[in-house]
Amino acid sequence: MQHFDLIIVGGGLAGASLAVALRDSRLRIALVEARPPQRADGWDARIYAVSPANVAYLESIGVWKHLDGTRVAPIRAMRVFGDAGGQLEFSAFQTGVPDLGCILESSLMACELWENLKRQANLQLFVPQQPAGLEFRNEVAVLRLADGQVLSAPLLVGADGRDSWVRESAGLSAVNRHYREKGVVANFAVEKPHQNVAWQWFRDDGVLAWLPLPGNRISIVWSTPDEAADALCAMSPEALAETVAQAGGGVLGKLSLITPPLAFPLRLMRVPEIVAPRLALVGDAGHGIHPLSGHGINLGFQDAQELAGRLLAAKPWEDIGQLRFLQSYQRARREEIHLLQTTTDTLRRLFADRSPLLRPLRNAGLDLTNRLPVAKSFLVRYALGAI
Repeated sequence: MQHFDLIIVGGGLAGASLAVALRDSRLRIALVEARPPQRADGWDARIYAVSPANVAYLESIGVWKHLDGTRVAPIRAMRVFGDAGGQLEFSAFQTGVPDLGCILESSLMACELWENLKRQANLQLFVPQQPAGLEFRNEVAVLRLADGQVLSAPLLVGADGRDSWVRESAGLSAVNRHYREKGVVANFAVEKPHQNVAWQWFRDDGVLAWLPLPGNRISIVWSTPDEAADALCAMSPEALAETVAQAGGGVLGKLSLITPPLAFPLRLMRVPEIVAPRLALVGDAGHGIHPLSGHGINLGFQDAQELAGRLLAAKPWEDIGQLRFLQSYQRARREEIHLLQTTTDTLRRLFADRSPLLRPLRNAGLDLTNRLPVAKSFLVRYALGAI
């Protein structure tokens, strides 16, 4: 049996960033991952909007400065449109900040995090590996790998995604609400400069977001019912580009497909307890939200930052796997996770309701918020991570 101070199962963005954040700690860390990330050919269809607070987090752990700046696009403004004329606009200039966030490829961040992991002296990588058995004893968590190796540590972190093997093996419940929708993602070249504006439309057929990429390119996320998503993915490149351009009102002119569309099922997932004795969950293993807010990876990074901060502050004699220690992490994360899950779910249901009485009310709400500087300031500051 190989003994460590911390075992992380899952080397995605949240799990890898947690390990990198602990690079200067006294902890001996094991990270178990089935397959390391690889850079996509051309542009990665899976992109993320990273909030300024999480840009600062990635800067603090030494990752951001090594990213290829030519693959990162700042968001200077965001324009949101309801389904009956309502509008809401946010501007970095009016808010007094350089940008509202940054758009970049998932694989760009993942590969840079892994370059750091490979050089990390207090880390041992178990890759490619699959977990096969998990047992919790009084003082350690014991993880058996598929090849027969056995690892133990006072604390095990599950960072292995929404269908978390760790969460299921530990018996932590997850409450899922399937939206019967898919998120369709793809990248396009655009005819007109996007001027680093992010666009979002609440439509009868779902929620469509256009996110700026470097150069005259955008990435889209179209959250739409399963049948409509399948139809989009079955279109020819030309038909899909024309459909997406029309759905956005032609604001950026003609579109040309860069990456084939991909679709992934959407669901709300609440995990009542993200800790247990010897166990903590981070990232998608501990929560799932609708992508209309763009906050999925930001929640994961904040999980990692919060847990890393508590582990770094722990005294040498503290038992970091004790439930009392871990509950402070859960309390610190519970409010933000619940707020974003509830807000995004409520917005999705509000705009999915086809009631003719509700349509003018929700659009009036967008217009009213747009005219209230205090409300807009609160929303922007929250998105920036300033509150």
